[in-house]
Amino acid sequence: MPEKYEKPGITELIINFIQKYRKALLISFGSIMVIIIALIIFFSLQERLVLQAFNKIDDFYKQYEELITRLEFSEDSINPVISVDLRNDMFLFLEEINLFTGSNSGFAAARAYALSANLYELMTDWQQAENAWYNAARAAPRTYFAPIAYFNAAVAAEEQGNNSKAIELFNMALEYGSDFPAAPRAQFSIGRILESQGDRFAAYAAYQALLNNWPDDQIWANLAQSRLIILSMGLF
Repeated sequence: MPEKYEKPGITELIINFIQKYRKALLISFGSIMVIIIALIIFFSLQERLVLQAFNKIDDFYKQYEELITRLEFSEDSINPVISVDLRNDMFLFLEEINLFTGSNSGFAAARAYALSANLYELMTDWQQAENAWYNAARAAPRTYFAPIAYFNAAVAAEEQGNNSKAIELFNMALEYGSDFPAAPRAQFSIGRILESQGDRFAAYAAYQALLNNWPDDQIWANLAQSRLIILSMGLF
């Protein structure tokens, strides 16, 4: 009488599978370990590079503060007086920042761009200031810093008389919504620019949008309301 065949259990099946494919499993396990080790090394290096970048930013701020202390102010102008030596040192500092931003990204690069923007503003080079603020926003687009940088870029564009670009940049700042505390001010600025261009209907719509979106703002909503009253006298 033939012997009855017993179906192997799950443990036996696993053991048989390991024995049969042990070489392939060892290779796969070794490959996984290599990948894990490589990832650990990669993230460790990344963390070290980020730390070095922020340490460099701290050094930049110290240099910036030293330059600022050398500014002189006169009673005849709101702009500071920049000596030839100080201007040369500013340009050397800007070159150092450019080297840094060329090899770094993220929030550290954004802060570096902001420093260069501040220097360009002091030198009333509004085109370069606009570019630096824009680059700051692009370097850290998902941070609270981005809408602030777009707003400052808009101010620099307006200083150049480029109103259409200023409105575009103010709108880019507004896209961050509640993450941008100065949104009512940006919206009012759009209305103010449109009104200065004689586009009263567009200005009215911009001021009304401010009231619709930020009705409880005690400063800009009140100013928008006053402009709406004045504009309505000539529109309706």
